[in-house]
Amino acid sequence: MFEKSLYDLIRGLRNHKGNEREYIQESIKECRKEIRSNDMDLKSTALMKLTYLEMFGHDMSWASFNVLEVMSSQKYRHKRTGYLAAVQSFRRDTEVLMLAENQLKKDISSSTPTVISLPLIAIPHVINPSMANSVLSDLIPRLTHSQASIRKKTIVTLYRLALVYPETLRPAWPKIKERLLDDNEDPSVTAAIVNVVCELGWRRPQDFLPLAPRLFDLLVEGGNNWMAIKIIKLFATLTPLEPRLIKKLLPPLTKIIKETAAMSLLYECINGIIQGGILEAVEGTAEGEDVAHLCVSKLRGMMVIEGDANLKYVALLAFDKIVRSHPHIVAVHQDVILECIDDPDISIRTGALNLVVGMVNSDNLTAIVGRLMRQLRNSPIASATEVPVNDRTRETGVVPIADSDDSDAEESLRVEKKSNQAPPLPADYRISVIQKIIEMCSRDTYTNVSDFDWYIDVLVQLVRVCPATKTSANLDGTEDADFSTSGNHGDISYEIGQELRNVAVRVRIIRPEALEAAQSLVLVEKRDQMFPATGNGGQGVLEFAGWMVGEYADLLTRPDGVMTSLLHTSASHLPSRTLAVYLQAIPKVFASIAGSDQISWTPQRRTLLTLLMARIVHFLEPLAMHPSLEVQERAVEYLELMRLASEAASGTETGNDAGDFVDPPLLLTQAIPALFTGLEINPVAPGAQRKVPFPDDLDLDTPINANLQQILQQAELETVSDADEDDVYKAYNERIGTHPEPPISVSAADRLDATKSEQPSSYQNATEDEYLDPDILARRKAERRERYKDDPFYIDPDRDRDSGVSTPLHNILKNSNGEELDIDSIPIMDLDLEKQERGRERDEAARQPKRKPRRNVEIIVDETLGPDEATSSRDGSRPDLVRSAQAKGKKSLLEVDSSGLGSLSLEDDGTGTSKLDIERREQEEAEMAKALKEVERLRLEMQRAAERIQARDAPPDGTLVKRKKKKARKAVMEAPEETAEGEAGSIPEGDHEEGLAVKKKKKKKAKLEEHAVGDVPGDGADGVLKLKKRKKKRQVLLEEPAAETGS
Repeated sequence: MFEKSLYDLIRGLRNHKGNEREYIQESIKECRKEIRSNDMDLKSTALMKLTYLEMFGHDMSWASFNVLEVMSSQKYRHKRTGYLAAVQSFRRDTEVLMLAENQLKKDISSSTPTVISLPLIAIPHVINPSMANSVLSDLIPRLTHSQASIRKKTIVTLYRLALVYPETLRPAWPKIKERLLDDNEDPSVTAAIVNVVCELGWRRPQDFLPLAPRLFDLLVEGGNNWMAIKIIKLFATLTPLEPRLIKKLLPPLTKIIKETAAMSLLYECINGIIQGGILEAVEGTAEGEDVAHLCVSKLRGMMVIEGDANLKYVALLAFDKIVRSHPHIVAVHQDVILECIDDPDISIRTGALNLVVGMVNSDNLTAIVGRLMRQLRNSPIASATEVPVNDRTRETGVVPIADSDDSDAEESLRVEKKSNQAPPLPADYRISVIQKIIEMCSRDTYTNVSDFDWYIDVLVQLVRVCPATKTSANLDGTEDADFSTSGNHGDISYEIGQELRNVAVRVRIIRPEALEAAQSLVLVEKRDQMFPATGNGGQGVLEFAGWMVGEYADLLTRPDGVMTSLLHTSASHLPSRTLAVYLQAIPKVFASIAGSDQISWTPQRRTLLTLLMARIVHFLEPLAMHPSLEVQERAVEYLELMRLASEAASGTETGNDAGDFVDPPLLLTQAIPALFTGLEINPVAPGAQRKVPFPDDLDLDTPINANLQQILQQAELETVSDADEDDVYKAYNERIGTHPEPPISVSAADRLDATKSEQPSSYQNATEDEYLDPDILARRKAERRERYKDDPFYIDPDRDRDSGVSTPLHNILKNSNGEELDIDSIPIMDLDLEKQERGRERDEAARQPKRKPRRNVEIIVDETLGPDEATSSRDGSRPDLVRSAQAKGKKSLLEVDSSGLGSLSLEDDGTGTSKLDIERREQEEAEMAKALKEVERLRLEMQRAAERIQARDAPPDGTLVKRKKKKARKAVMEAPEETAEGEAGSIPEGDHEEGLAVKKKKKKKAKLEEHAVGDVPGDGADGVLKLKKRKKKRQVLLEEPAAETGS
């Protein structure tokens, strides 16, 4: 009477804060004693407490049999507690589950609805394949129960059985189908059947096509939004099989979209139109355009009117699906979509970012890129873990508070104050934005880019907003393993550099502007201006900028400054990949400086070039022992080349003061430039390298140098001085120190001369001043001023004027009269009224905004061999690295492998030709063959035991007797039994010496007495005895002369 109830257990847990573990262990010990009691009330209470503790992770599998005892109680409250414990603790491999099967079947067949509900609820949690086939016969009659709740639970239970054992669905399907087609069926039962049919429909939709009329009627009738959602999802899988459903479904779906107020049903209708292919089927027709406009307008309303973050996110998902077939319609609503770019929720920002990539075109590319650039520039940099705004649970956080007593938990909402400052952007999101900008601009070989000057400015601006990289480049040569690959080592600036180089290679007319941008990136004096003020972001672009200034060195405007930057001391501390490119660019820039043969070889020129070559030699000498083998090789090659050029320059006589022309050294003007001139580098199509045939004389097996081993052995024997050993050891084993960066005293805000502190309210107000730096803007304004300097209708705000617009007449009067205008000196002019109209037309034409003259841009296509291969992505150059999309199976929420339902046909004709029937038949045949072998083995053992006869004098345990092998017989003669016996008995003992052989057989029970058979001795021949069982005649082997003697 002093046992604790469940309420007492919960109260005790609250009162034992800090030592809950000890209290729980003590309570479990008490439950162990109580559950072994014969009192069912006490046992039920203990089981309830164990079930509660099991929810906290304490095992109660040891009480499985006690659970079964409580389940078998006649009282409903005990039975309910037992079933609850079974659901909580039983697993499919629980041992007592076999004993619970009869109890489940008994309760299913009960006449009380409340009792029937208990096993129907428990079976889905504990069912296994062997039990599924057993309880099926008891569940099917419950489909016709008078209670609608029992029928509904039975349908759900049958679906769970089908997941575990698919064959159980086939006999139950006719009854389920009958319930669905019944117009008088309870709506809850119909909704349950629709849910089951929807879950089964995506696996084998062809089996549910006959149900389309009934499902359509249920959709039109309405009344249950959740059932309508399930039906719409099912029709989305049926329309690809039956295209005629599209015209049938379009009117009711359109009606629901126009009239429904439920956002969930509205979204599912739009999603069903998209997923079911209805929107694509009516594409190009007036009806299709109306449906697309209707869906897009409703999605816009979900984003604007509701203001719910969840609805905004699903609306972006639907937009992303519509934009694939109707990008022009989605582009109309780009203002709402671009507003989501600045949403505090990172998932909404990412969804909007993925969407704008699909809706971009040549008209809105500048606006979209400008909005993204403004976000990158104005938002502060932060990591994902340091951004509290991105955590939605922090905005609407719930802090539970509970007293130590039985007071209810209270919830306090933490109110976050919203600020007008842009949310911080994590580094991975910044990288994603930069990648999307490059993807939008470079799509289809720059189809949407109309102004490449603007695009180059965007690329330069992207370098300035690059996030810092997490890992620094290695200086110990470890990168050389994949030097030939184009890996970016996690730095987005590598992709920016590749795009800048791609523009320079493909678009010849814009190559000078691209080279000017690369030159600005390489120059050391502009590093603070061209790269982020903090961190090491953007350093990867130097590799491609160095390649460009070397490849197109003849287009450089400041070759001396570029050479100085390439030879700067900080260049030796760059990553080995970038340093190797710099070394390749040095002789190319040198050739452009010293390769002119039109300039006389004067003493001044020789002095300048000699000093330049000395600087190059001084820069390359330390790099000859660089850890990177690629850098070593290039440094040694160009070091020797510069030494030869220096010797040639010093050995060539210069001209005199008379002004005679003297030819410069041919090594400088012809030999070195010839190393880097020839065919122009053009882009190569993906897969073109695979089309290049192998040379016939290619031999990769013959060693290049047959004496390689001898050369290596000699190199090992050479002695090295101690100083040299120390230098080599330091070069290969000690890390090269980097020069410390000078402290930055100027803040980033002082460097960026922002014109406005507030962001525009919408993307239409965004101008270049908001996302381009002042130096880029100044250059563009200077170009614009030079272009419109002769236009009288162009207003230059930077030019000092007294008033108004400067006209030719105003200039004439000002020059003749001075600063003070004399009214009397104004000449009187005749007005020609006929020309007034023509002049007005000219004025109106002049007032039209003059567009920037567009240049004829020619983009170089990829070179290839043979027919072109279609490539659908930018990664087509490495098709061997592209992984094929593997279909992932849908995992059930119940953690059950339901793949067998995909091969189960509900319209089976009884032939049993399904895959599961064949596998089951093969398994049954294998088991039957195994059983037959076992039966045959046992039968043979029993037969041998029955034939085994024990001798009279033999011990009771028996003796092991080996059966003798039969020997070959020469001649077989049959004689009467009496004659044989007489012959054998009349032989005297002395006759054995003549060669008579007699073999006796052992006596056996229930057989004839022993018979002695002898052979008559003959001419040295041996007699052979053979006995036959159960025969009256015996076979005697003997020779013919022996037979005569015996007679």
